[in-house]
Amino acid sequence: MKTKKRRKQPETRAVTVGRALRRAAKTARKTARAYGTPIYIWRDGKVVAEKP
Repeated sequence: MKTKKRRKQPETRAVTVGRALRRAAKTARKTARAYGTPIYIWRDGKVVAEKP
């Protein structure tokens, strides 16, 4: 007797975009570290420069 394979549920666009943003942020931190430049982030309603 064969078992039925379950179809993988398609991911929502929000999940895909979130994953891509995290991947881009990781790459940006790596690049900033390599060149010694600050990373600009949003913290407490302000944009601040931080060393990676």
